[in-house]
Amino acid sequence: MAFKPLHDRVLVRRIESDEKTKGGLIIPDSAKEKPSEGEIVACGEGARKDSGELIAMAVSAGDRVLFGKWSGTEVTVEGEELLIMKESDILGIIA
Repeated sequence: MAFKPLHDRVLVRRIESDEKTKGGLIIPDSAKEKPSEGEIVACGEGARKDSGELIAMAVSAGDRVLFGKWSGTEVTVEGEELLIMKESDILGIIA
């Protein structure tokens, strides 16, 4: 990947949810919501304190994360649709 986020930003690839419900019903595209789960593709170095000290990122490339429904900015990098968001927009890491 030829893109590296700056500061405390991350590049996220959305992970699509299942096409069916637990009961076996198929969900049409018009009724699907955008997934709020993704995989981190790349991370910046981290934020800086006023003193200039680096605050390390809590996430790293390859982590599966949950984020808010309206989080991030959609971008296309090398033909793939991804999200750029701040680390603070991430709600948690899926273990």
